[in-house]
Amino acid sequence: MNLGYFSYPLPANEPVLNYAPGSAEKKRLKEVLAELKSKEVDVPMYIGGKEVRTNKKYKLTAPHEHKHVLGYYHEGEEKHVQQAVDAALAAKEAWANMSWENRANIFLRAADLIATKYRPYMNGTTMLGQSKNAYQAEIDAACEIIDFLKFNVHFLSEIYRQQPISGAGMHNRMEYRPLEGFVLAVTPFNFTAIGGNLPTSAAMCGNVVIWKPAHTQIYSAQMFMKILKEAGLPDGVINLIYVDGPTVGKVCFTHREFAGVHFTGSTGVFNNMWETIGKNMSMYRSYPRIVGETGGKDFVMVHKSADPDVVATALLRGAFEYQGQKCSAASRAYLPSNIAEKVKKKLVAGVNSFKVGTVEDFTNFVNAVIDEKSFDKIKSYIDAAKRSKKASILVGGECNKKEGYFVQPTVIETTDAKYTTMYEEIFGPVLTIYVYPANEYEKTLELVDSTSPYALTGSIIAQDRYAVELATSKLRNSAGNFYINDKPTGAVVGQQPFGGARASGTNDKAGSILNLYRWLSARTIKETFNPPTDYRYPFLSEE
Repeated sequence: MNLGYFSYPLPANEPVLNYAPGSAEKKRLKEVLAELKSKEVDVPMYIGGKEVRTNKKYKLTAPHEHKHVLGYYHEGEEKHVQQAVDAALAAKEAWANMSWENRANIFLRAADLIATKYRPYMNGTTMLGQSKNAYQAEIDAACEIIDFLKFNVHFLSEIYRQQPISGAGMHNRMEYRPLEGFVLAVTPFNFTAIGGNLPTSAAMCGNVVIWKPAHTQIYSAQMFMKILKEAGLPDGVINLIYVDGPTVGKVCFTHREFAGVHFTGSTGVFNNMWETIGKNMSMYRSYPRIVGETGGKDFVMVHKSADPDVVATALLRGAFEYQGQKCSAASRAYLPSNIAEKVKKKLVAGVNSFKVGTVEDFTNFVNAVIDEKSFDKIKSYIDAAKRSKKASILVGGECNKKEGYFVQPTVIETTDAKYTTMYEEIFGPVLTIYVYPANEYEKTLELVDSTSPYALTGSIIAQDRYAVELATSKLRNSAGNFYINDKPTGAVVGQQPFGGARASGTNDKAGSILNLYRWLSARTIKETFNPPTDYRYPFLSEE
């Protein structure tokens, strides 16, 4: 029974700890890293609140130290997907009927647990399992997931407050229902926060969820699941399974109660999902919601008025933080001829100053790429550039996977604006630059817009305000997140809602109120206080 209206005001973003020398947080994080490395975890699936072990176990290893085993996860099969669906549907009615304040407080408690006692464990599992340095883990596995949980509670409370007007003699109200059926959340390796947000944003709206994380993110995903359970999440609301994509799709996309998919991953996989769902429309109770954030080939456009130091810093951070494995990473840059040499010199010096190595050494700016498959793909692009007459390696280009999957940050310079690495997504520490005549700015803006099929993030760097305005207009459809005089990465929940269009996804803006509308189904209710008792209207009478 609702006995009052409950307020969830706009929260502040979680402060980022700096892990300075001698700080308490640095000392504690190092202790937790040592603790995590000292033991091998046994990671079950979580279906209907039960820990499910199949004894079909696979290693969880550190990308920067692939011989070190962090633990083992139990891989599932088709029957486990079906069990997860059954458990979710069994939990659906009670969860959908739970009062909003009790549902909200589960996620607020989870945010508080992450902010306090579990902070070093969320960061530590992300650092070891996904090879993120301390700062990249902090802004992701602590701050961003805390922000997602808190801001989504606020946004959803704002939605619930939105009500229609009522005419005389009646009362109108809007009811925001969860979707009929279950939601499938498919999450990537590169952000622990995305892994947490995709299932919880749908669940917060009263939906039940099947959560399939990338196998390379299971180590931190299981830590987040433990926190949700401690926060009081009821059994069956979110079911965490480790099953390959085709098997998950076979069960979920042919189920009558499939209500939607919340996805972050490759464009190709998302396109296949969309096609499969479209072919299966006759099977479903209702039209499924299809929400996805996919690939990117993110640009930095530089004007002749730009400060070379600003440009170089934006590229060094934007292209190489977390080894370029961000959907938003700067991957192609357009340098005007008047400052190109200065910028290139600073890029070379910057890359040569990077320390590359394990996450336990906090002086390393760059760590390993996620796995051998990714390493081999990235290396193939670098090797092709070394052979090409249209490209040259400005700095970097070395790859070594003996101890860990290390790719030296690499800058390719091309004379062909449509060279392969200017339009294909690489997802690694590779930046390609193209030098254009400084007096052909507007023409180059058209090149930026037309080169890649993606439209996720991009930035313009210029001191000339007319140039900024022109780029903002000309590149309106080129990026869903557009930055002025900054790198194209680092979106913050509540500040820069994230998502792109074209081949980059449905642009449903994670970290904003827009995303939550996708997991709700509205019902309008009209009550008439004094209903009519005669069908006749006054206009029917002549006298």
